[in-house]
Amino acid sequence: MLLTIRPGRLSAMSRLRTTLAVLSVLCALPAQARAPKLTLFISVDALGSDLLLRNRPRLTGGLGRLLDTGAYYPYARYAHAKARTAPGHATLVTGANPWRHGIVDNEIQDRATGQVLQVYVDPKHPVLEAVTPPASDTSPANLLAETLADRLRMATQGRGKVVALSFKARAAIPLAGRTGQAWWFDGASGQMVTSTWYAKSVPAWVQALNARKLADASFTKTWELLRPREEYVGEDDRATEPDAYGMGRAFPHSLRNGLTAPGPQSYKAFAVSPFSHDLLVQAAKAALEGEGLGKDGVPDMLAVSFSGTDETFHAFGPYSWEMQDSLLRLDQALGELITAAERAAGGRANLLIALSADHGGAEIPEAWAAAGVPAARINPVEVAKALAKELRTKFGVEVTVGILALDVYLGGKALESGQVDGVAVRRAAAAWLAKQPFAVTAVARDDLDLAQDTAGLIAPLRRGYYPERSGDVLFMAKPFQVVTDYPRGTNHAVPYSYESQVPVVFSGRGVKPGTYFQEIDPVDVAPTVSALLEMGMPASAEGKPRAEALTGR
Repeated sequence: MLLTIRPGRLSAMSRLRTTLAVLSVLCALPAQARAPKLTLFISVDALGSDLLLRNRPRLTGGLGRLLDTGAYYPYARYAHAKARTAPGHATLVTGANPWRHGIVDNEIQDRATGQVLQVYVDPKHPVLEAVTPPASDTSPANLLAETLADRLRMATQGRGKVVALSFKARAAIPLAGRTGQAWWFDGASGQMVTSTWYAKSVPAWVQALNARKLADASFTKTWELLRPREEYVGEDDRATEPDAYGMGRAFPHSLRNGLTAPGPQSYKAFAVSPFSHDLLVQAAKAALEGEGLGKDGVPDMLAVSFSGTDETFHAFGPYSWEMQDSLLRLDQALGELITAAERAAGGRANLLIALSADHGGAEIPEAWAAAGVPAARINPVEVAKALAKELRTKFGVEVTVGILALDVYLGGKALESGQVDGVAVRRAAAAWLAKQPFAVTAVARDDLDLAQDTAGLIAPLRRGYYPERSGDVLFMAKPFQVVTDYPRGTNHAVPYSYESQVPVVFSGRGVKPGTYFQEIDPVDVAPTVSALLEMGMPASAEGKPRAEALTGR
């Protein structure tokens, strides 16, 4: 029997199917468009791309899983010159370079007094319920650009919560922005603290956390290797490594250093050890519960900057067994942190994770030199003395010279009174610096905009320059020249790949997993997170959302 369907009947059935299909799509849209309940923003201090890639095969915990299942960019390179903690974190969360957000370095020099200040200094907002060290970081008043935290708070009309945690104030403050909460480790008391900018009293969850005295509890612990010795690459006891805080150069490391009780000296060793990772994870878990993060339909953010890796890097170098073990233990700690965040958000489908780093870092220069690399340790104090002598000889007056990384600050009565031509002095200083064996180039601030871009290194200096805070003369060191006034260990401050190249990972709701080998700029991190949160970008952002991480192409 042949079944015949009339044209009118077919049209009605087709319309019905179309209507049902449209309704199905419309019903699905709210669930797809809804932003994640919780964003976990992770920064790993001093985690350069090279460091991560060398150790990746051994990472099987939280960090390893992020790399395997997220949108992973091995090669993100900062476009500004100074590879430092404060500007790096500010760039990650504003999507802007220092010429816009104003955070040019960890420290700046006050031209009026010659005093070196931490960049987030704010005497009007002291540390809450603790002693405030002079000229120390306490508030975001000097941060000129809107952050992810600020944008989230504005987008949700103050309903979304933001909590930022770190061992360093200069990391926690930019992560919290102006409108979130920032908590950091106080090296005098061994507790997590904040300033009066962020709180008028210490909330119950922080009081309970501090009552556990986790830093004190680690005083009797010994930092042992996590894995068998044969799994570590290179030598443990290297002659170029220092005896950091009395911990010794080789494993195991005691945190006691001959002390009879925990205190400021033992806290320094604690900060270097991976036990500091565990404290931040416990603080994060306390914040998740205490603030109820991820518990409703309004997006919240928890930002955690792990500083222990940077402390280990400075003391022992990026190729040390200590750095290898610190990463292995961070891998474990991140697994615990991510599990806690998933639980708080009500499942992985409600969680977005972004991970990056503020900078990489150089090997201990003496170790490089022993391997045949043209490396040297450059003491900025000695360079400043030599430059001051040169200017005194040339101009017949005293000019004070202070060097902070790549910035040279000039001062003194002769300059301030106009007794000598400031432009001439600055140009003479730049000319002398450019001729030094450790330098590629140098430029006076007066010539920065029009200077010939030697080897493409003037452009990073421009992006990192903010007139009120940067130096009078900027210089660029050659590769493998480590600028530091410490006689041991190592440092970071230049835009070469071993210091400026960092990983970026996005994972969770709305992310297309994969490994993306194109080089990106960390200014893209904040815009990409903004897109995944279905909100506008921070006001001064220069970057753009990484479309391939959202669409897979």
